[in-house]
Amino acid sequence: MRIAVLLRDRCKPKRCSMECIKYCPRVRTGDETIVVGEDGKPVISEELCVGCGICVHRCPFEAIKIVGLPEELKTDLIHQFGKNGFRLFRLPVPKEGRCVGILGPNGIGKTTAISILSGKIIPNLGEIGSKPSWDRVLEYFRGTELYEHMRGVANDELRVVVKPQYVDKIPKIMEGRIKDVLRKADEQGLFDEVVQRLSLNNVLDKRIESGKISGGELQLLTNAATLLKDADLYFFDEPSSYLDIYQRLNVSRVLRELSEKKKVVVVEHDLAIMDFLCDVVHILYGEEGVFGVVTHPKAVRHAINTYLSGYLSEENIRFSEPIEFEEHP
Repeated sequence: MRIAVLLRDRCKPKRCSMECIKYCPRVRTGDETIVVGEDGKPVISEELCVGCGICVHRCPFEAIKIVGLPEELKTDLIHQFGKNGFRLFRLPVPKEGRCVGILGPNGIGKTTAISILSGKIIPNLGEIGSKPSWDRVLEYFRGTELYEHMRGVANDELRVVVKPQYVDKIPKIMEGRIKDVLRKADEQGLFDEVVQRLSLNNVLDKRIESGKISGGELQLLTNAATLLKDADLYFFDEPSSYLDIYQRLNVSRVLRELSEKKKVVVVEHDLAIMDFLCDVVHILYGEEGVFGVVTHPKAVRHAINTYLSGYLSEENIRFSEPIEFEEHP
């Protein structure tokens, strides 16, 4: 399977000679392999493209990507952002009573996957010519582990809360004392317990917009606010960034306890914390802005070793160069 992706933010048709069309061998023979779209940018036909790569190398802005993918992924396409847009294949599977991890670089579909599982995006299953519908989505997932979850999201029967990734932006959109924000977020009457467990007592009177709150304190604030919500599924996007090792372990213990009662999905780049916290892990691989593939769940140690090796033995795919550690005497 071959996919053609146009990085629209890079494409500048007014500043080039449309080299992608000019040098395409199929266009030269009369085929409409690449045409100009309504917005003046090229539209690439994946059916006609032969994958020669000339357009990729000729584009002065490196805005075109032609990628070959395994044929098996054809039936696993979950969402596509328009013609020649980013594609996400497969989804992580939240599990009751288990902490599920997502391991992979940024920019390859993590936010999209979370948005779909939380109901913010209705997946179009690659059918970009029609409006996506939950009926079509439920039919696609019928008989799979994700069916009940997607049905709950579609019928507003499942409450999902997401801890944001970029905590440094919080002072720009929120104001007030930390304790007031947390009390407002508390839906379970757990304010005192969460504050004590996350060691927030010394910062409760600080004002968020003051500019005197550290990244670690903002991280603890968002973790606490998420924990205080009453939900069926909790997403924690990088809950340990900005934290020291003591705080990371502390937060991990709290999330681990939560996963015994509720569904918890954690996106984490710290492999030690991932190993400590999660039961199963989905590896996310792909190319930034082009495509992302979610692997089937793996035992946490196996997932970490696979990620470090850069090779999926089950699918015979090398997704990155191996990460090796040197030994010094």
